[in-house]
Amino acid sequence: MVFNTGAALLDAIVLAVVSRDINGTYGYKITQEVREVIDISESTLYPVLRRLQKDECLEVYDMEYAGRNRRYYKLTERGRVQLGLYEEEWNNYSAKISGMFMRR
Repeated sequence: MVFNTGAALLDAIVLAVVSRDINGTYGYKITQEVREVIDISESTLYPVLRRLQKDECLEVYDMEYAGRNRRYYKLTERGRVQLGLYEEEWNNYSAKISGMFMRR
């Protein structure tokens, strides 16, 4: 993608991905789903997950899978509210940008 992805947009995308599963999802799966819309490395994603956890938008828990612990991320109520704000802001922003392209 030729457009830069800012921190807020990346946070919004990650929250949207995590919100898809009520029980949460694990880091690798989040990376794969985010990569469906933007190019991102795991080294970029994990600081985002930690920041969202610090901001109390995500809660973290470990669960055993195939003899190993897997870290899961789950949306909190605060994260759900933040995702709603991001979604509203995105809808307004994208409508304005699309409107600019339609004026040509």
